[in-house]
Amino acid sequence: MLYKWVHSTIMALFLVLAGSVFAADESVNAGSSAPEQTPHQLVTIVTDELLKAISTHRDTFDAEPAEFFSALDCLLKDVIDFEWIAYKVMGSYGRKAEAEQRSRFAGIFRSDLIETYGRGLMAYGEQSIVVIPPKEDTQGLRKVKVVQEIRGADGVFPLVYTMGLNREGKWKVTNVVINGINLGKTFRNQFVQRAQKVDGDIEQVINNWSSSAG
Repeated sequence: MLYKWVHSTIMALFLVLAGSVFAADESVNAGSSAPEQTPHQLVTIVTDELLKAISTHRDTFDAEPAEFFSALDCLLKDVIDFEWIAYKVMGSYGRKAEAEQRSRFAGIFRSDLIETYGRGLMAYGEQSIVVIPPKEDTQGLRKVKVVQEIRGADGVFPLVYTMGLNREGKWKVTNVVINGINLGKTFRNQFVQRAQKVDGDIEQVINNWSSSAG
């Protein structure tokens, strides 16, 4: 069903676009030059690149999944600040963690998501992904919401990207909401709940992290 596909793949779509997840307050400061692309153009371009990667590796994925994961990693590395994401996902534990722990978790978090949700992306079939044109001129704005729809036989699922303009004049997605589900908060809740179960031992959480685990 379309909903199952959306649920299993939207995290990867979110990560491809999430240049500085949760960093809304830091990404909209003044002092940046004019962006090269509008936020709607950026979402369209990156989504197209993602779909090209899926098409290129679909036939060889079962035999060589590492090649697809590597392609995703190349697509992600220049648009995602995993150190910052890891810090925010760790919630209040991020402030208590050592720099080495945050860095290590960032690496584990990144690898886990690329592989877990990269596999889900291969379920992409007859659905189409459409970016809805803005209803008003976004020029001069420093925070914009971009609406994208995943359309298939089972229905239409809206995604709302909150995007901010950073100091370098680059648009970065700061959060994604799908059908009322805040994806950024979902990861943070996972980390905090697991840490609470082990009396705050974040080493256990880091070493056993899996985004797909309950």
